[in-house]
Amino acid sequence: MNASPLSRRAVLAGAAAGAALAAAPLAPARARAAENARETPYRWRNVVIGGTGFVTGVLFHPSVRGLAYARTDIGGAYRWDDRAARWTPLLDHLGWDDWNLLGVEAVAVDPAHPDRLYLACGTYAQSWAGNGAVLYSEDRGATFRRTDLTVKLGANEDGRGTGERLLVDPRDGDTLWLGTRHDGLLKSTDRGATWAAADGFPPSPSASGQGVTLLVAAGRAVYAGWGDAGGGTAPNLYRTTDGTTWQAVPGQPSGASAKVPVRAAYDRGTRELYVTYADAPGPNGQSAGSVHKLATTTGTWTDVTPARPGGSDTFGYGGVAADARRPGTVVVSTNNRWAAVDTLYRTTDGGRSWTSLKDTAVLDVSETPYLRWGEDEPKFGWWIQAVAVDPYDGRHIVYGTGATLYGTRDLRHWAPQIRGLEETSVTQLVSPPAGEAHLLSGSRDIGVMYHERLTASPSRGMAANPVSGSATGLAQAAARPSYVVRAGWGDHGNGAFSTDGGRTWAPFPAQPAIAEDAPGPIAVSADGGVLLWSFVHWDGTKHPAHRSADNGTTWTEVPSFPKGATPVADPADPAVFYAYDTDTGTLLASTDSGRTFTARATGLPAGDAQFKLVAAPGRSGDLWLSAKWNGLYRSTDGGLTFTKADSCWASYTLGFGKAADGADYPAIYQVGSTEAITAVYRSDDRARTWTRINDDAHQWGWTGEVITGDPRVHGRVYLATNGRGIQYGEPV
Repeated sequence: MNASPLSRRAVLAGAAAGAALAAAPLAPARARAAENARETPYRWRNVVIGGTGFVTGVLFHPSVRGLAYARTDIGGAYRWDDRAARWTPLLDHLGWDDWNLLGVEAVAVDPAHPDRLYLACGTYAQSWAGNGAVLYSEDRGATFRRTDLTVKLGANEDGRGTGERLLVDPRDGDTLWLGTRHDGLLKSTDRGATWAAADGFPPSPSASGQGVTLLVAAGRAVYAGWGDAGGGTAPNLYRTTDGTTWQAVPGQPSGASAKVPVRAAYDRGTRELYVTYADAPGPNGQSAGSVHKLATTTGTWTDVTPARPGGSDTFGYGGVAADARRPGTVVVSTNNRWAAVDTLYRTTDGGRSWTSLKDTAVLDVSETPYLRWGEDEPKFGWWIQAVAVDPYDGRHIVYGTGATLYGTRDLRHWAPQIRGLEETSVTQLVSPPAGEAHLLSGSRDIGVMYHERLTASPSRGMAANPVSGSATGLAQAAARPSYVVRAGWGDHGNGAFSTDGGRTWAPFPAQPAIAEDAPGPIAVSADGGVLLWSFVHWDGTKHPAHRSADNGTTWTEVPSFPKGATPVADPADPAVFYAYDTDTGTLLASTDSGRTFTARATGLPAGDAQFKLVAAPGRSGDLWLSAKWNGLYRSTDGGLTFTKADSCWASYTLGFGKAADGADYPAIYQVGSTEAITAVYRSDDRARTWTRINDDAHQWGWTGEVITGDPRVHGRVYLATNGRGIQYGEPV
């Protein structure tokens, strides 16, 4: 995703720790909880936005018309359904404990066996993340066999747009090569069932480097790019012609503009290998780059760089693809070109001349209006490291960006080719009790959206005035639902309010100085008269909360509010607010409209910022605390006392929806554990019993951020994921 690596890392590191601790032996608690669990069939679908994340790789199958695969940095892999013109997600079956496998480092197909698909999975290569895995399918991703690796992969780290790092050997379909970041080149001779270090591969792995950046077949030879050569005269491209011995390719380019080989493509018609280079692996941090081609029959290198970076126009090169039916026709992309905006260059004469496809492009983003980014016209894209040319139609080109996948059939008219691919990392969900929209959402990278329909991308796109990147807070006045507030990193102010339920927005007239660097969660009193804004810097530093009673015109510090806590408004009493101090395990409350807070219950679970406090709608003082593996707690006296529920042994996030027919309490939804697995549950009896409402095919990795039911439709639930967008489920 195009977000701060640290912010993502903090969220996922917490999720990983939670998953590990939740797996600790808790047999008695699990046994009691299991007695209270059932299953109810649900139909699950994405709330449509369209893309929103970094598409890091696209691969057309060379032997099957209309078959293609896409990979993403945190949102799994997809197969293109040409007849339906949409993408099918392939990894939704990965569950809570396997969240790290939702990032796909590389994709490989076997040209001789069209049904075979290989995925190298692993989101982070950090010490707190699990090892990677290779998934092998013999039915185009409908089912997988899994081989756990002893090394880590980094699908959401620097260099995630390079590749592909996984390859089926052109001489033997049972042999695979896998390039790793820190453990060299691996080889399998049994279709990925077992792996071992490849003998004879010269470079020495680095614990902090890029390692093997690409693997590509050129005829019967295999080429491997090396990202840690340093940019001098040390080689960064190697070749084997026998699968055993590797040698540096003679005459290869060197220098800063050829420091890191990013991607490569083989033109079978001319038997030339095209390689894109940059001075950094990307997607950020590139300022120089080049494109070179190697005549594999003669060993001659030629510099065919379309345009040189210079002055303020700095960039590297990223994707490259050859037209299988037109020798000498190749497409390359620039990357990290913020001044002049990235483009695709196309040549039909082997690189002697190039045409910028951006210059004549007509972009149609009507299906995903957010791609205007609050401006009149959309941009051609950025972070373009994935480029593919359809081997059966050279005018069908697709390229990935930090937010979508654009495609053309005529080299002029471009539109998102993104249906079915949803990669949003969601942090906020509000389902209004009335009005046009059943859902408001807040996400990383794309801010807040007003979903007037669940089956189409929001017509208003990103909430504007101000346009925000990552959303940190979203709240609605319980007794005045037309009044909504939001927080996040904006282009002119980091907080805003709406008086029409989130359709249109205006920035707060003023904001606390700390809001510039640390916008955090925000709450609004039930009547919309008071705002409480908490502040947390992206590095985790906590700051004092501030209060406004004049719609954000003036703000005053609230010293007694625990720094960094999430404020919660009582949904029935506009004078009451709550906060849970996760450092000390203390519930604090205010009865004077947020001016002062005093401690109530103490001795509750502490030590994890991801514990979540929510208030039951329409009731005063009815609070629920999701304390991860510590369980679920409830207070009916405004936080003076709490009782632990024995119906589940872990609770990660909880929300409410319309009550069942005949019930006098809202339906409760949670992501938690009543048995060995973490799943999505509903209770219609105040959490005495739970019904599992997702199934093993619909798990989406880590889902511990936020969940909410629909206050107008019993059984409908909205679930935030970290990379698979907003899922919504309804009883079958």
